[in-house]
Amino acid sequence: MKRLVIGILAHVDAGKTTLSEAILYTTGTIRKLGRVDKKDAFLDTYALERARGITIFSKQAVFSLGETSVTLLDTPGHVDFSAEMERTLQVLDYAILVINGADGVQGHTETLWRLLKRYHIPVFLFVNKMDQPGTDKEALLANIRRRLDSSVIDFTDVSAEDGTLCYSGSGDAEEFYEELAMCEEHMMEDYLETMELDADQVRHAIHERKVFPCYFGSALKLTGVEEFLKGVEIWSENPSYPEQFGAKVFKISRDDQGNRLTHLKITGGSLKVKSFLTEEVEEGTEPEKINQIRIYSGTKFEMANEVEAGTICAITGPALTKPGQGYGVEKETGSPLLEPVLTYQVILPAGYDAHTMLKNLRLLEEEDPQLHIVWNEVLAEIQAQVMGDVQMEILKSQIKERFNVDVEFGSGNIVYKETIARPVEGVGHYEPLRHYAEVHLLMEPLEPGSGLVFEADCSEDDLALNWQRLIMTHLEEKRHRGVLTGSEITDMKITIVAGRSHLKHTEGGDFRQSTYRAVRQGLKEAGCRLLEPYYAFRLEVPAESIGRAMADVERMQGKFDAPRQEDDMAILEGSAPVVNMRDYQREVISYTKGRGRMIVSLKGYEPCHNEEEVIARIGYDFDMDFQDPAGSVFCAHGAGFVVPWDEVKNYMHVESPLAKRRAAGIDLPPETVVENKETPQVVGASSINGVTAAKSAPKLSASYYEDKELQEIFFRTYGESKRQKQQAAGEAKRVIRPENHGKYNQPKKEDDVDGEYLLVDGYNIIFAWEELNELAKVNIDGARYRLMDILCNYQGYKKCTLIVVFDAYKVTGNIGSASKYHNINVVYTKEAETADQYIEKLAHKIGGKYRVTVATSDGLEQLIIRSQGCLLLSARDLKEEVEYVNALIAEEKERVTTGPKNSGKNYLLSHADKEMREYFEDVRLGKIKVDGN
Repeated sequence: MKRLVIGILAHVDAGKTTLSEAILYTTGTIRKLGRVDKKDAFLDTYALERARGITIFSKQAVFSLGETSVTLLDTPGHVDFSAEMERTLQVLDYAILVINGADGVQGHTETLWRLLKRYHIPVFLFVNKMDQPGTDKEALLANIRRRLDSSVIDFTDVSAEDGTLCYSGSGDAEEFYEELAMCEEHMMEDYLETMELDADQVRHAIHERKVFPCYFGSALKLTGVEEFLKGVEIWSENPSYPEQFGAKVFKISRDDQGNRLTHLKITGGSLKVKSFLTEEVEEGTEPEKINQIRIYSGTKFEMANEVEAGTICAITGPALTKPGQGYGVEKETGSPLLEPVLTYQVILPAGYDAHTMLKNLRLLEEEDPQLHIVWNEVLAEIQAQVMGDVQMEILKSQIKERFNVDVEFGSGNIVYKETIARPVEGVGHYEPLRHYAEVHLLMEPLEPGSGLVFEADCSEDDLALNWQRLIMTHLEEKRHRGVLTGSEITDMKITIVAGRSHLKHTEGGDFRQSTYRAVRQGLKEAGCRLLEPYYAFRLEVPAESIGRAMADVERMQGKFDAPRQEDDMAILEGSAPVVNMRDYQREVISYTKGRGRMIVSLKGYEPCHNEEEVIARIGYDFDMDFQDPAGSVFCAHGAGFVVPWDEVKNYMHVESPLAKRRAAGIDLPPETVVENKETPQVVGASSINGVTAAKSAPKLSASYYEDKELQEIFFRTYGESKRQKQQAAGEAKRVIRPENHGKYNQPKKEDDVDGEYLLVDGYNIIFAWEELNELAKVNIDGARYRLMDILCNYQGYKKCTLIVVFDAYKVTGNIGSASKYHNINVVYTKEAETADQYIEKLAHKIGGKYRVTVATSDGLEQLIIRSQGCLLLSARDLKEEVEYVNALIAEEKERVTTGPKNSGKNYLLSHADKEMREYFEDVRLGKIKVDGN
């Protein structure tokens, strides 16, 4: 039995729902012919649809057409709900495109035609409302061929007999056959030989979108509907499906009881109740079992235990599915062509919790992913992207019906996007202590409208396949932002070209961090271009107004083709930025005195016409975007440190694969950036977290004996000395450390760094240090993070366990928190507990076991701390300590970065003490012989 999935599409008011009713009535599926104006249409199942007389959500009905089982998917016609319609296209075998005979091809009709071409869906056309006065079949067919495709053929009087196509119309049969044969090369060859057309060949040409059968009639009066259905039955091919299981999700909804429904098409094999969509799940999760399989027809459904390929069904059970997802042999669908271009603030009633509403709106976003519900941290508001005013009104009604909350929407803002300016190698490294991951990505610009494309070109010998898949997941899971305005990026190809993991230290989250940082680093290095949405418009105005229309379009930074005349009307077609053309329809009606008409459809994204002005208005600060950092985190001496984006390529552990290709003479994309020429290279290799690095950060070292790496270099060069052998045999190893400084660093134990604690009263220090106090007056968060960064550098040198405590006792319901910030511990106290109390409690607990120092200028707290046997640092003392350590770090960095290049000194020996330098000199002169080659 032939099984088809057919979608019905149209511009709004073309009579799409009326045709659906006529089809169901003619095939005996329904007994009564419903009407949109009477609010009893079979497929308008929602109260909002019946009240407004438009289709908002796609629905399905099942009927039989001779020996063919058909699932009809009714889709929205209004442009504001185009996303719902486009999701349905993913599962169609054929499409029915309905055209209003009174108006002809509309702007949105052309958009639908482009979508059908993109998804390669064969099309049957039905020209509706031919009963209205003034409709001209020949003129309409000519209009359709000119606006859509020249291969649209009138099939009203066409049938098939004994495998041969037959024409029974009143026109010239020979002319019809020639016209049809010219649509496909093989048909033309066969026709010239036999003067006949094979029905199977025509059927295949229709399936391959070489021919588009067109029918005429009136759905309301059931004229031509039966002939149309017969044509669909005769000229449609039976789809073939693989034996392996496959399924494509196209919709998420909820039934009256709130059960989550996943609507999908089985594209291979079969699906049974209590089975799983996939056995492959993310780590820590389990496969989701299918509880029910429902086959809907209108509001009613039948339960099924098993469904075969070609079936549209809804399943309950899975909670993580999303539209566009593919299972089994099916792949995930790419980015949709039609997207919202306006973003609106969601205005909540006074006193309503924003986070509760955000959670509720996430449920609606599951059903319509193009809403793009986001929480704007800077503005502290919920934002949603919608197509237009009608969708906004429907969304407000949905929120009221589902969550009983009255919301409003602010003024709409244009949704901008960004794309990369030139090819570049983006790199990201994430290596705080006991973590490790590095990623290299080739990032290239694509043609407008391409969206994002992800690929992998990395050997499994260099990076295991499971890590490559994880990187790919992280690339796909996030809406990556550009560097000009923080807008979403698009039209870019990202290829995984290299990476590195660590057997012991790498975790999944490490590759997430390094992947995100690689994307941001590449975008910043190559630069971005700002894109804005453009409308494709068709402007019909009286001939005397064409000059005004052309001047307006030029003023709006638009482009247009040469105008043409149709009777007393002039037609202007072109494109213009959405931001300039949003309200132009009112002007057209005004200056044409109601005779003009403008039809627009979204053309896509093109370079912004006023980029500098938009960037200045949005005011995005790349350097202050801590949510999406572009720098990388490296590790030295057990502490992580951040390297800015413009220096990270000098620190990477994996050699640039693109640089190796270029050295080998392999062509790269033009202008590909493979290394940063502007920053100096850091000479020498180092071992960080157990991974050998080609280029790494300068390391702070007090003596030769502390630097194990220098020891290893010495052993490889000169062999093991007698002194080292004696030491290995049992002689106590001497440890030389830098001179201790300050009032708290006197050892309580045998120089045990692990037993050394520094507790810092965060806000006390902030308000005691002048520069932090001034910053706190402007931004308390900025002062807090500035102090934490200072303490990170300090701890990286001192190697003590550093805990900074902040008061959060006034936060109602706060249970307290403790987390790592790079290499230090940050504590926020719980409700009704001050930082003094927390530090006092902790000092009492560990003061007898470890060397504990407390940094605070609170007199009462100092008195209490002394009673616990702990040492004290005032705010001024801590500042002196920090400044001293910073001076040591700067001195060491200066010696590391400039010593080998300019001073003529031996870098290895500069880190050794006097005794070791003398030993090296004796070895060089031959006075001391050492083991080894």
